[in-house]
Amino acid sequence: YGILAPNIRGSSGYGREYVKLDDYKKRKNAVRDVYEAAKWLVDNGYSEFGRIAVKGASYGGYMTLAALVEYPDVFGAGIESVGIANFVTFLKNTKPYRRAIREAEYGPLTDEKFLREISPITHASRIKAPLLIVHGENDPRVPVGEARQIAQKIKARGGVVETLIFPDEGHGVAKLSNRLVLYRRMVEFLDTYIK
Repeated sequence: YGILAPNIRGSSGYGREYVKLDDYKKRKNAVRDVYEAAKWLVDNGYSEFGRIAVKGASYGGYMTLAALVEYPDVFGAGIESVGIANFVTFLKNTKPYRRAIREAEYGPLTDEKFLREISPITHASRIKAPLLIVHGENDPRVPVGEARQIAQKIKARGGVVETLIFPDEGHGVAKLSNRLVLYRRMVEFLDTYIK
């Protein structure tokens, strides 16, 4: 598999202005960047629509879900790790010390209508691609309930979703034994759905 790892708008490394390019009402601009990266691969002969997987962790996990929702015919598979599926439940259930920081970036709980609109769970019926969801049971940043919500929603409508929830992990997969399980599972998943 080839890998394209773009720093979409909102990423660090390009100054303060760039980090803020996807804040609040500008959220979907960053999702469009994921599409543009996939389109670049197709336009330059590296792949074709439907044979590209999208993968990300934490905010990248949200971006994975959002890309699958917004561009369902582009991606043939998704691997989402410790991502946000529902901004309302995420903000209500994340640790209080993180809430104010995240509301400034994602939008305040007082604008629940907007938060629901940008939440992949709201539009989960658009997800066509098989999805592998990875999460740590003890995640203090993005509670594991985010993974369970989106998995249940996709299963309920007959979509293809696999989950890999580690009982001894937090926000990410840190233990070598778990990473070995994860990497093997990712390869098997991609071999099954896009090879």
